[in-house]
Formats: sequence, structure tokens, C-alpha cells
Amino acid sequence: MDGKRSCSLCGGAMMIMMMMMMISHMTSALEVPLDLPQPPTITNQSPKDYIIDPRENINIFCEAKGKPHPSFSWTRNGTHFDVEKDPKVVMMPGTGNLVIDISGEKAEVYEGVYQCIARNEHGSAVSNNIVIRQSRSPLWSKEKNEPITVQRGTSLILQCRPPAGLPPPIIFWMDNNFQRLPQNSRVSQALNGDLYFSNVIMEDTRNDYICYARFPHTQTIQQKQPITVKVLDIEAMNDTVLAAFLNGSDFWGDSPSGERVPSFLHPPGMESTTMVLKGDTLELECIADGLPTPNISWTKVNGELPSGRFSFYSFQKTLKIKEVTEADGGDYRCIAKNRMGSSQHTITVVVRAAPFWISAPQNLILAPKETGNLTCDVDGNPKPTITWSVNGNPIESSHNDPSRKVSDGVITLSDVQTGSSAVYQCNASNDYGYLLANAFVSVLAEPPRVLTSLNHEYSVISNSRALLDCASFGSPLPKITWFKDSQSILNSDLYHIHKNGTLEINVAQPQNSGKYTCIASNNLGNKENHVHLQVKEPTRIIRQPEYKEVQRNSIAVFECKVKHDPTLIPSMIWLKDNGELPDDPRFEVGSDSLTIHDVTEDDEGTYTCIRNTTLDQDSASATLTVVEQPDPPTDLELTDQRERSVRLTWTPGDEHNSPIKLFLIQYEDSLHEPGVWLNMTEVSGTSTTAQLELSPYVYYSFRVLALNGVGLSESSDPSRQYRTNPAKPDVNPSDVEVSGTSPDTMTISWRELSGLESNGPGLQYKVSWRMKDAEQWTTVTLANVSQHVVTGTPTFTLYEVTVQAVNDYGEGPRPEVVLGYSGENSPTVAPENVKVSVQSGTEAEVHWEAVPLSSVRGRLKGYKVTYQKMRSLHKQDYDRENPQVLIFSGEETVGRLPDLHPYSHYRLNIRAFNGHGDGPSSTDQQFQTPEGVPGPPTNVNIRNLNLDSLLVEWTPPLEDNGHLTGYLLKYQPINTTEEAGLLKEVLLPANETSYTLDKLTHSTHYKFFLNAMTETGSGPAVTKEAFTEVDEAMTNRQAEIATQGWFIGLMCAIALLILVLLIVCFIKRNKGGKYPVKEKEDAHQDPEIQPMKEDDGTFGEYSDTEDHKPLKGSRTPSNGTVKKDDSDDSLVDYGEGGDGQFNEDGSFIGQYSGKKEKDTAEGNESSEAPSPVNAMNSFV
Repeated sequence: MDGKRSCSLCGGAMMIMMMMMMISHMTSALEVPLDLPQPPTITNQSPKDYIIDPRENINIFCEAKGKPHPSFSWTRNGTHFDVEKDPKVVMMPGTGNLVIDISGEKAEVYEGVYQCIARNEHGSAVSNNIVIRQSRSPLWSKEKNEPITVQRGTSLILQCRPPAGLPPPIIFWMDNNFQRLPQNSRVSQALNGDLYFSNVIMEDTRNDYICYARFPHTQTIQQKQPITVKVLDIEAMNDTVLAAFLNGSDFWGDSPSGERVPSFLHPPGMESTTMVLKGDTLELECIADGLPTPNISWTKVNGELPSGRFSFYSFQKTLKIKEVTEADGGDYRCIAKNRMGSSQHTITVVVRAAPFWISAPQNLILAPKETGNLTCDVDGNPKPTITWSVNGNPIESSHNDPSRKVSDGVITLSDVQTGSSAVYQCNASNDYGYLLANAFVSVLAEPPRVLTSLNHEYSVISNSRALLDCASFGSPLPKITWFKDSQSILNSDLYHIHKNGTLEINVAQPQNSGKYTCIASNNLGNKENHVHLQVKEPTRIIRQPEYKEVQRNSIAVFECKVKHDPTLIPSMIWLKDNGELPDDPRFEVGSDSLTIHDVTEDDEGTYTCIRNTTLDQDSASATLTVVEQPDPPTDLELTDQRERSVRLTWTPGDEHNSPIKLFLIQYEDSLHEPGVWLNMTEVSGTSTTAQLELSPYVYYSFRVLALNGVGLSESSDPSRQYRTNPAKPDVNPSDVEVSGTSPDTMTISWRELSGLESNGPGLQYKVSWRMKDAEQWTTVTLANVSQHVVTGTPTFTLYEVTVQAVNDYGEGPRPEVVLGYSGENSPTVAPENVKVSVQSGTEAEVHWEAVPLSSVRGRLKGYKVTYQKMRSLHKQDYDRENPQVLIFSGEETVGRLPDLHPYSHYRLNIRAFNGHGDGPSSTDQQFQTPEGVPGPPTNVNIRNLNLDSLLVEWTPPLEDNGHLTGYLLKYQPINTTEEAGLLKEVLLPANETSYTLDKLTHSTHYKFFLNAMTETGSGPAVTKEAFTEVDEAMTNRQAEIATQGWFIGLMCAIALLILVLLIVCFIKRNKGGKYPVKEKEDAHQDPEIQPMKEDDGTFGEYSDTEDHKPLKGSRTPSNGTVKKDDSDDSLVDYGEGGDGQFNEDGSFIGQYSGKKEKDTAEGNESSEAPSPVNAMNSFV
């Protein structure tokens, strides 16, 4: 992964480099091969402004090329610099590079303006004026800084004023511990290094405000003497204390100290002007005084800030615009604003421009008698002045050349002659700088040559631009023509031939791949070159990384799968925020993915996948957002304090990329429930304040929690305590109920008020009651209880009850009246006229008359019917069952008794009941249930008596349910597949408990069904299965036959006979069933008929012509013959007729028969029935 990280910045660089290469293909200056005579060309030189380090040697560069190789000389401050006379100066061999040894010398001696001249017999080229200056880092002047005393709230400026250095130093403020002083919107450093305070606070008091200056060229740091600042709150001090503080210090007391509208400390006033050069960076600064601290904003008057080129620094106080253009000139307005008001300052920006090239002069190659132009096209503000030189001398002082004409920025050379080569210099200057360019004119007569290497391979991506070089040289300049596959290429929508001979294919496609030929030609000859182009498929990311929103400590996976040309192998680079991935093992780069383990907040950002090949790249980006629970709110403040309400405000914490949905406000009542926090209310996530309704006599503390999509934050720190004054109760106890627990009492209960509802000390409950419609109330006052028992009440009497809250400050609101009854007593009357109607052997219906309501003495809940089986009518037993009770609710007077026993004697009674208990029982009623069907017989068993008889035995049912009238026995045989035979029935008397079945079939499976019967019908059947005995004698006889010798011999003889028949058929088959081979050979001496080979695997006969006809649906070889299979049998031989037919699907039509008929003309062989031998032959 580290290897990939190291290249993480090369993706964009590769694209820029490719673009630059394309531009150079089309715009490269004319290069003269170095084997041809040519004037000098400067190839390397030091910068115009060269600041040297006095501790190191001075290296001044000047390198050039030419034919012959140029010699070098220097001027210093406009006069010849004799290098050889100064032992400290050495010119490096083959170049004009100077090395000046300043050890033991002062560097100031060699300061000045240097210029290099490179010359040969064809001309002279000159370098820029190189200004050599020594870097300087002067010491700070000794000074004593008096302590500064300032009133709290006023503005303050601490001046740095470092010594002038070369280059200017970098300024920063630190304390005695070398820690940078904190800066913010209130305290910030200006561009000139001064430290500005928009307003001072008490915490600004300190004695170590130190300004440092770092000189970058010498890497030295110098510091100013520490400055002491004392901040006073004069309003809180008396005159004596104030005088002591002011002793021996400067007092900044003129500026206002209270809240005020902003005003500008820098730049002062309402307007100012600044100048900037085109291409430089513009820095505008506004620093304001004010309390509260002002906020700064920027606008451009009559325009917009330049998109993508501006940024803000120093807490919006500095506006920076890079790469300034003329359009950036105009008025810029900075606005300082606080809650007291606003002020504004307008800065007018004037854009000037040092000279810049529109078209620099280019080397000019001319053949004798040709004409050419040197063009020096520049611009600037103000307009630059252009001067020309030739071979380093002003053109005005050079010899008069009638072929040369100078017109401002253009030199025209006409009808040039051999030997008139020279180097021309164009110098363009204005108040802000100069430009110097060398361009030579070389007069040559040279046939064409192609400089691009032969058979060079070019590779481009499909749908991109292809540039095929044909760099050439010749004088006159060669004309370039291009061919592809012998076809001439002309300028068109697809092709464009550039001035330098480069062939451009605007949109290359795979069909454009191939061999290209360029021909350079002039009047002195032709030169041909071949290049090859391959157009490849583009690299495309087919599965891009997607936006991820993950929680902290989880895993984030970005995919990046690519499709590419198979001949190109793409590499993968991952960037984070356009920089390298962190060097952290949590970042795992796979072949097609990036996995981030244990995600943290620092991992947030934009992740870019770049898939690079040597020709192209594709990239895709996705953002990772880390979400987590919000931070708790802070800065809880209580305002707008009233008796029953207060306003709570807070500052939200960091929402951690998941918007806050709501704020939950909780409270603690430290008076009544200390340490218990309860939810009070919720407000939307966009609110930072809430009006809270309060209760009297509560010691409130509040806290706030924030909820986002991840979860609930920790709680904020509690607010300060807020106590409400006591008051009389606002509410009465709820859930008031009246209940009777005994016949002469009544219980009144309620829910007590909470401490929050008490509203004051001394909480009590005023409980009142009276009979319904009575006039006099009975009242008691109670505390710390939730019920009261009233005794001596009449049974089940309606009462009116109220419960009112009272405390030391008064009574609560008028209570609601609640109705309820006093205690109940048991009913006094039993139900009468009880009648039972028997419905069946298992069900009966009972009726009764309701008891009078006056006898209930409470709320009638219903009736209880108690019934009990006394005995069975059949068995005459007296084993009573336990009584059963059925409850019929409400005022029901009829009920059904289910699940009774048939043919039984029952007893029944009924009683009313209420909430207190049961009343007296009614008189017992007797009833009987009729007979029912009996239960199943028990203990059924079946036994074998002999081969054809079975004995069935059983015992009577456990439940007769009446008088048994007999038994029904059914039986039937079943086979192994459980198919049933004929079902037979036998009726048996009630006193029978066994039965013998005779004349059954031996070794047979039987199924039996046995039912008991009463007069009512048959009961459920019992099913059994049994087998009759096996006849062992017959089985033994069969076994004896199988082991007899005569039986075994008979079976062997039959098997032998079958084997002999198979052998005979096989032999006859091999002898042939058509024509003997010998007869066929004697009758037809056909030379094409080859004798049979013993080892060819075919049979020894010939088939007739008809046998050679292919079957319908078969395919005949192209030579007209039919290849014989291992068997000569035709499928026709097995058909009923002579014609064997096939269906369309190739299946054979016709039945196989045991005989085959043939015409006598074909032979008198006997036909054969199909045999196993014939069947076997088909496999031979």
C-alpha cells in the first residue's frame, strides 16, 4: 500500500504532462540539428532577481548551444567583467557558468547586474540582466517597551515593526514558552505583522507578547523585546488603586470601552486604494474595532468575487485573490457588523501588468533568397516599449543592412544571402519589468531530414486525439505530406496536419490503427519515414465508490472496479481529499476496493479512486461521512423568570453529521425527589430555547439531551437551581373510588398528589361523604394516606363522596362528587320453582324464578347451579361423584347442564350470589338421565385354536350406560395389499364374552370389529387383527419336491437343451443365409469384388442389389457404396413384407414376424425364425 501511496499525486500530474506533450507536439519551436552550423541559443540562465546566501559560494548560470560551440563572456554593471583577472571567480569549462568563492570576502563586493554573452562565428546571444543581491537579516534595534495599560473593552494595537530584510521576514507572535499566541475573530495578526485587538478582555493581561521575525533565506529568527499588557476594569476600581496601576505605564484610555458600532482600525477611514500586478496574488485586509467583536464580510461592488480564485483568511479579515487578471480591478467593500450596527470600507484595486508575451520571436531558418519575419508581440500596462538588438548590440548602431526592415515589433528580412546569419534580441519594458528574447536567423541550403525515429510506435485511447510526429528539418523548410495504406491524407474533419508536420487525428477509432508514412520534401530532395498507431480501448470504472454514512468504530468499504484494454494493465491509486491516504494500518487497499476499519471522525472526507494506465486514467470519488451521537448541549441559561414559567436556552453541541431531530428537556425536583430526573418536554432540533411551564413549591434544575439519527446524547450539565413560590393546590386527588368491604363499612380511596402537585407545604386531604340526596356532609381531614374507612354504614346504600387537596396556602379547586355504595351482605332468599327438563342421556335444562332484588342486599352477580350424580341406575351402586357447580351470570333464569352420565340419578339446587357471598340454596331437585350407547368392550383378545378357527374373547364395557342387549362381531379377510374381503357379521347375546369362528381359511389375515349394544344403539367398536395358522405339511411337501434328484435332473436337461439350440442357431447363422461365397465367386468374376479377409470381421456372403439400397432416412456415402455393418441382416428381413419402411423420425414400421419370404429367383434357402442367436449377432 505504501508504494501506491507514494504515487498518489501522480494521477493529475500525468494528465497535465500528457496535455503539455500534446501542446508541444503542435507548437514546438523549430530545432536545428546540432550537426549543422547555427548561431548560439541560450539554454539555461539564472533568474533575473538572484538573492544569494552570504555563507555560500555564488553560482551564476549561463549555458548555450550552437555550431560551432559558443564561447562565453560576462558584463557586470554594464561593463566587461574580466573573469580571468579575479582569482575568486571561475568559469566552468564548456559553459558560461560562474562560481564565485566568497570565503574571506564580503559578498557585497560581488553584488550588481550581470549579463552573459554566448557567441560564435554566426552570431551572439545574451542572457537576461541578472541582479545579484545578498540576503540580509539585520538585528532588531535595542529598545525598551513600556508596559501598556488599557481599559477593558477598548481596542489595542501591538506593533511589531521588524528590521527590513532581504527577502522580507515572516512574522509571528509567541510567548515565553515558544507557544503561538491564540488568535481569533477578536485578536489577529495583520499582514504587516502587527497584533490587533478589536476589544480587550481581562484575560489579555500578560507580560510576554513577543514578536518574532524569521528570515527564510538565512533561516535565522530574531525576536522583539516582550511587551507587557495590563487590562483594567476602571469602573470597578477606586482612584487610589487606579493610580497604583497607572504608575510607570502607557495608558490607552482614549478609545471607547463600552458596546459600540464597529469602526476600522486598518485601513483607516472609509476608502483606500491598492495596486497589484497581473498574475500576482491580491491580498486585501480589513480589521475593525467594536464591542461585541465585529464580523467581517466582503463583496465586490458592481461584480462578483472571481469563482475558484478567492479565499478568506484570518477569520474573514483577509481576502486573497490569486492569479489576478484585469477583470479583478475595481472596488471591493468590507463590512464590519455587530449587534450595535455596521460600518464599511471601500478598497479600490488598480491592476497593472509587467510586460508579457503574446508572441515571442522564434528562430528563423531561411534558404538563400528567401524572405522571413521576426515578430515580437508583447503587452502590458502601461504599454511596453520595444527595442531591437542584433548580436547583443542595438540595431541602430549595427551596420546598415538593406535586406532588413524594422517596424515596431517586426523585423522583415528579404532576399537573404548566405553568411548573413545573426542573433536578434527583442527587449520589451515598462515601469514594472522587462522581457528579453533571443531569436537567430540562420541562412542554410539543406535537403530534408526527418528527425522522428523510424517505425516509432504510437498508442492512444479510442475517441481521443492522436498526434503522430514527423519532426523534420531542411532549408527551405520541407513540406510534409502523410499517407496511410498508400492513400494520401488531407486536412478534413478527421485529419489535421499542423504547421510543424504533426498529423492530428481528431477522434481516433480502432479502424485508424495501422501504418502511416510521412514524406518531407523541398527543392533539394525528399525524405520518408514510417510510424505505427495502435488505438486501444479506454479505461473505465464500471463500479464506482458510493457515498457512505457510517458510525464511528464501524467499517467503510469503497469499491472501484475497472474495465480496460487487455494490453494495458491499470494501477489503482486512492486519494483522501486529493492527498495521500493516511499512513495507518486501518486503511486496507484491495485489488478493487478500499476498506477503512474502525472508522474515526478524522476519516471523514472525499475518497477518490484513480485507475491509471500508461495512456489514460479514470477516476471516481465518494464522500465518507462519520456519524455518531451528538455532543450534549452547553451553556444552559434561565431567562424570563416568572411565577409559573421560565425560559431555558442552550447552545447545541456538535451534531456529528447527523442532524439533531429534537431536544429532550428533563428536570430534577431536589425538594421532593432529589436525584431523580424526569422528562419534562421535547422541542424540535432547530430550537435552542423553550418556555417551560412550572409548578409552585418546586426546586427545579434542568438539563437538556439531544437526539439525532444515531441516538441520544449525554445529558448537559444541570442548569442553576430555580425555586418557585408555594401556592394552594391546583388539582385534587384523582382516581377517587368508593367500595364496601363489609356490610357496615365503606372504603374511600384516591391517588395521592405528587410533590410536584402539592404546590406547598402541609398537604392534606379533605374527605367528605353523605347518603345520596341527604343534606348533611361528614368530613375528615387526613395527611399522608390514600384511603379512609367509614364505619356504621347501612348495607348497600348509595353515597356521595368528595376528596379535596388542601395545604398551608389554601384549598384546591372544588372537588367532583363521586357516587358509590357501602358494603354488601349475602342474599336472603333462595330461587323458587326450580324445574329440570332432561334433553338426552348427557344433557339437561334447568329453569328457576329470579329472587327479589330487595333480598339481594348488594349487586346481583348471578346464580350458582350445583348438581351431583348420586348413582348409576344400572349398577345400583351408591358411589357419589363430587358436586359440580355452574355459574350463570346476571339475571339469567335458565341454564343447560352438559356432560351428564346416561342412565344415572342426579340431585340439583340453585342459589343467588353477590359481591359478599352466596344466598340460601333452593330445595333439592331429583332427576334421571335415560339410557345411552355403551362404551367399547374391554380386554379384547384373539387366539388360534387350529388351522381354520379363531377364538375371540372380551370383557363387558366399563360404561354400560343402560341395559346391554348384546354384542355385534364383524370380521373379514384382508390380503397383503390390505384389500378387504367379504365382511361377515355375528350377533351375540349380552351374557357372552367369547366366540369361536370355524371354517376359516388357513394362513389368512383377518380383521375384527366388536361393538357392545343397548336399546339406544351400538357403542364404539374395538378393532383387532389376527392370522390363522400356516399348513406346515404342504410347505414341507413343496420343499421335498425341490430337493428330489429327478426334479433337479429335469431342470438341468431343459437348460442343456436350450444351450444346444442356441449353439446350432449360431453356427447356421455363420454359414450364411443367402448366397454361399463360393457360388457367388464362380457366378460373378467381377474384378471389383475382393475376396473376403478372415480378419475383417464381416460375414462370408454377398447381398443382392436390393440389399445395397439404403434404408429410407439413412445417408449414402458420396462414393455410392454402402458400408456393411458387422451383420448383413437387414431390418427388412424381420418385416412382414419385403419393404422395410421408416417413419420420419427414423423408427421402423412393421411387426417382427417369425418368417421371411423371398423370391425363388434369389435362392432356395429356407427362411429362419428369429432366434436368440440372431439377436446376439446384432452385438457381435
